[in-house]
Amino acid sequence: MKKMMSVALLCAMPLSASLAEDDLQQYAAESKAVVKEFFVQVKGEMLKTMQASGPIDTIEVCSKTAPSIAKSYSEKHGMKVARTTLKPRNPANAPDAWEEKVLQKFEERRAAGEEPAEMAFFEIVEEGGEKNFRFMKAIGMPPLDQGPCLKCHGEEIAPEVSAKLNELYPEDKARGYKAGQIRGAFTITKPLK
Repeated sequence: MKKMMSVALLCAMPLSASLAEDDLQQYAAESKAVVKEFFVQVKGEMLKTMQASGPIDTIEVCSKTAPSIAKSYSEKHGMKVARTTLKPRNPANAPDAWEEKVLQKFEERRAAGEEPAEMAFFEIVEEGGEKNFRFMKAIGMPPLDQGPCLKCHGEEIAPEVSAKLNELYPEDKARGYKAGQIRGAFTITKPLK
């Protein structure tokens, strides 16, 4: 809970008596737990595949397994669970207007010295006449020795990995990252009744 206290909270609409600060904190804690569980599962699948057969097969985990895991978490928790970024590899992961604004704020926070691992944001927004709780948690780029991310998203990508990425993602923009940068975010949308 200590980390959550550093999270910026802005409400797009006044809190009603039925939606108190305690409710927001409960939604935020639930979202944070779902994101953590989702991340651990996806990272585990990626590391297992990376160790067993290398980065080319790990690309398949990102392209097929991660969306499947996100779908199962969405169904299990009654919320939309996904990943997004300002530089999408897959156009289906492009941010909506709210997500883009939050990602840009994350970049400003990083430029001001905040660590991506500490960044999260949530608020209540009205979309299409319905209220939704929206939550995002930044995804930082770890050093190469702490995860496989830079092998497919870094500045120096092996030619065979690059060829596979070009084959699967002809519109790929998710390259050229350095350790410590923000690659994107986990994003959650929870409909409110």
